[in-house]
This record gives sequence, structure tokens and C-alpha cells, in this order.
Amino acid sequence: MTSETKQRPHVVVIGGGFAGLQATRELRKVDVSVTLLDRRNFHLFQPLLYQVATGELSPANIATPLRGILRKQTNARVILEEVTSISLDSNLVHTTDSAIEFDYLIVATGAIHHYFGREEWRPLAPGLKTLENATEIRRQILGAFEAAERSNDPDEIHELLTFVIVGGGPTGCELAGALAEISRHTLQNDFRSIRPADARIVLVESGDAPLDVYPEPLPQRAASDLKKLGVEIQPQCRVVEIEPTHVMVRNKETDEVKRLNTRTVLWAAGVKGSPLGAILCEAAGIDADRGGRVPVGSDLSVPGHDNVFVCGDLAQVKMKEGGEVPGLAPAAMQMGAQAAKCIRADLQSNPRPEFRYRDKGSLAVIGRCTAVGQIGSYKAKGFVAWFIWLFIHLMYITLFRNRLLVLMQWGWTFVTHDRSARLITDGANSEISTMEQATGWNADPAMPTTRGLEPSSQTGSDSSS
Repeated sequence: MTSETKQRPHVVVIGGGFAGLQATRELRKVDVSVTLLDRRNFHLFQPLLYQVATGELSPANIATPLRGILRKQTNARVILEEVTSISLDSNLVHTTDSAIEFDYLIVATGAIHHYFGREEWRPLAPGLKTLENATEIRRQILGAFEAAERSNDPDEIHELLTFVIVGGGPTGCELAGALAEISRHTLQNDFRSIRPADARIVLVESGDAPLDVYPEPLPQRAASDLKKLGVEIQPQCRVVEIEPTHVMVRNKETDEVKRLNTRTVLWAAGVKGSPLGAILCEAAGIDADRGGRVPVGSDLSVPGHDNVFVCGDLAQVKMKEGGEVPGLAPAAMQMGAQAAKCIRADLQSNPRPEFRYRDKGSLAVIGRCTAVGQIGSYKAKGFVAWFIWLFIHLMYITLFRNRLLVLMQWGWTFVTHDRSARLITDGANSEISTMEQATGWNADPAMPTTRGLEPSSQTGSDSSS
């Protein structure tokens, strides 16, 4: 850094997701020096990860290099690092290679999958958080059809063509609808020994219906739309065992346990705060909530540390009218902007504003030409909701080039049902790397509870099941 830069207050932002990137960009006209730390060199548009997992989009369509986004912001720099610890007393962020001093710290590392104490399920039921997850799920899905084509055993073929999705939130519904599209249309003429349309897609949901975070009649409409696509819904059920060849499901009402023979299980049932939240809470001498989130004040600062902010789905923010701020991208972006406003207010010796979440509504796509959602008191469904979902998500993709590529790919898929990115690549389910387990930081967050009218949050909770 130059001597001039050193004289400026130094803001360190951990995490280049929706909240962290928004905070960084909001500080572009503030007389501070910003360092954005991320384990990855790109910002990931996670609401469309499921389309990578199902072969509709390529990874490059939904990922944008952070340096490219911030190339014109001269007061910001990007450092690829993993955070190992935070010293609040000495205002230091410790990484694998160095210690970085800060005047202000913004932590926005999102959330990771929550397997409710059954970590042995993680390699057997991958979730959808990162590009690696998406390409691994794509490999498993397409590999199952390829293995079924080679098999001469009817029972094995049935197991290979049975796909179980755990969790009926937006992520689960999106995956179920996309799988139905793949098996009923995209692959219908690609094989000679099997009928892809015979694939069984099972959605396990602990509530009465998928998307039960919405008011009626939207959950029932979602269930109806999924059934029309050929998805089998098992409501009021919880997974009690996952093995390489089967899943055991217990009905909450009858206590009956049922076995589902399958070789592919996808997890969309819950998330918890990034492990960095626990590290931060320990450093601050406070307790995280049950979901591993960090409780923050009305200005999003950590209690007892006014210069440390937590944003996005790692933050537990209680609203005055009751309830908590949901795990949506609009909420994460608003939190990032709030942290920047507080820093600007401090530098101008003004009182800090309180954070107020502005609910812009939410949408969840079910399948081709159908979605459900709520905008204020208006309950959107069907083609209208689907069209709004397409438009909003397209507009919030970071670069115009990516918007154009996604628009072209969507148009081609809509007309032809062809998913041209259905490539089987080598890879492993690496949601949390060895280093992440050691450092407690996962920079790539989870999917949201509901799809916001702006893009869904970098993390959030599909925890309805």
C-alpha cells in the first residue's frame, strides 16, 4: 500500500457473495481503502446453480471474476485467501499466509449445508452450494442414465433411474422440476436400451406440501404443478437413513418407515451459518444461535465491537415487527449497503442508521412456464410468476455479457428442450475442503429459503423439511 492508502481507514470484507460485494461497491466513493478477501476469484450467482447442475447453463454463465467487477473501483483490491481466525482485540484477520489489520471488518461468508448431526450423509447426498457441487450433481445425474443404459438388470435400472431429493424448499422444487424436464424431454431420444421418461423423481418433504413458507393456495399449486411434471411428492416425511443403495424415510403421522432404492440422493433440506460465525462469536464472547448465525445489533454490528459488522445469511437480525430477516439475496444486499452506510456515517461523525429490511417479495420456480410467489399481498402463480422470475434473475446477473449468454441459452432450451451443457466431467463432492474444515470458512454460501424478486441470497435455508 502507498502511504496515502495507509492513512485511510482500512475496511476488510470477508466473502465476495451478495452481501460482501454490495458492501464493497457501496464504499467506492468513500475515503477508505477496501480489501475483499475470498477463497474464490469470482462472484457466483447462486440462484441459477441448479441450472448448471441440470445442464441448462455452463458455469461461466453464472460466475463473474471479482477483479473484473471491481476493476474500476480504485479504492478496492481483491485478495485470494482463506481466513483462519479473527483477533478482535488487535483488529487482525489471520489468513493462511498473513495477518491483515483492519479499522472496520465486514463478515459475509454465508452458510453451509446442515445435515442435522448426520455428517456421514454429506458424501452420499450432495447439496448445491458451489460450482463444484453443481458439476458433481450433473455428473451423478447424467452418469445414472449412462449406467442404466449399460445394465441388463431391471432392478438395478430401476434404482439408477430413481432420484430422491430431500427438502421441498425452492432448491428442492427447482431440482425436481428440472429433473422431470431432463427425463421427459431432453433425453427422450438419446438412449436405446432405456426409456429416460421412466425415471422416478421423489421429493421428500416434512411439511404438508412443498414451499410451505408461502400462504395458501401457493403450496398446493406448487404440489399440483410438480405432480403434473411427474414428480412424486412424499409429504410429512423425514429421511432417517441414507446408504449408497437406498434411503429410509419415516412418515411423521403414521411412524411408518419406507425404503426407497436409489443410487442418487440430493440434499436440499437445511443450512447453517458458515463455521467462521462460530470463530467470530468466540472471539467476541457471544453465543451463536441454533443455526450457527451471529446475533447482531440494529446497525448490524457485533455486540461490544462497533467496528465489526456481520451481513447476509451469517447474521441473525431480528425485526421490530417480529420475526427475523429471511435468507434472501435482497436482504443480503441490503445488509451490505447498511454496513457501508454505517462506516460512512462514522467517518462523517453522524449517528448510524438502523437497519430496516424492505421486503420486495419472493418467487420460486417450479418448472417450465410455472412458478409461484408473493409480491406484497399479490399471490403470483403460473406463467406470470415464471416470467417475472426469469426477468428479475436475468437483470441481476452481474455482467451484461453473462445476461446475454443466459438469455440466448434460455431461449434455445425453451424452443428445443435441449440442455447443451449436459457434460459429464470428473470431480468430487467438495462442499467443504480440508482447508475449510481447518479454518472454519466457506466462502461459497447456500441457497435461500425463498427466491426473492431480486436474486436469491447467497445463503439461506431450505429448511422446510
